[in-house]
Amino acid sequence: MKKILLSVLLCALFINIHSAQAVSYKFESTAGYSNGPGIRINTLFDQISKSFPFKMRIGFGYTYVYNPGKALAARKIFINNATNGRPEKHGFTWDFGFDLMRRVNWLNLSNAYIYGGPRYILFTGNFNFVNGNEDFDITSKHWGVGVGLLTSFPINKKLALLIDGGLDYFFPSTIYGHDTSYSPDNENVNPREDFKYNDADAAINQPKFRLKALMGLRFSF
Repeated sequence: MKKILLSVLLCALFINIHSAQAVSYKFESTAGYSNGPGIRINTLFDQISKSFPFKMRIGFGYTYVYNPGKALAARKIFINNATNGRPEKHGFTWDFGFDLMRRVNWLNLSNAYIYGGPRYILFTGNFNFVNGNEDFDITSKHWGVGVGLLTSFPINKKLALLIDGGLDYFFPSTIYGHDTSYSPDNENVNPREDFKYNDADAAINQPKFRLKALMGLRFSF
């Protein structure tokens, strides 16, 4: 996570130093649904170059995951065959994104932009068997791509209402739990019994497709 945040800061510094004109920065704060309740923080770079037809946006988000997977199956595939205890589960994701944005004239929206770019997401699902002496995390990390449509409605010269909707897709990746991992190519580490990647993938709701519907504010500097 630290490396990704450092890359974001270096990107912003590079844009500012090498731009032939003054780059304007806009700060976005949004909340809403992204396969669960979530929040996002973005920085939008405007007026990068007169010959460059896109705006650039970088940011990160946090989403709470109500259902990270099937608790009993996760325990069986990653830990043991015991079934004692009352299962409780929850999860969360941290994600990072970079977008190129292009203005469009759609739906009679005067400030509409389509966008797309790479994604990187960190998933954690926690499974706790109360009175069963098992409390473990299942994790995975994924690269992905995303597209969306964003529009804004000015409130004043510095502030605008923001509405953002999109779809992300994340590529399959290794799933880790305890001292066991399952990979898409089935080069698994300490697999239990004869379980394969498809079994772990079916038990854990790791990121695949993600719908986003967010609303918030944009601050201009």
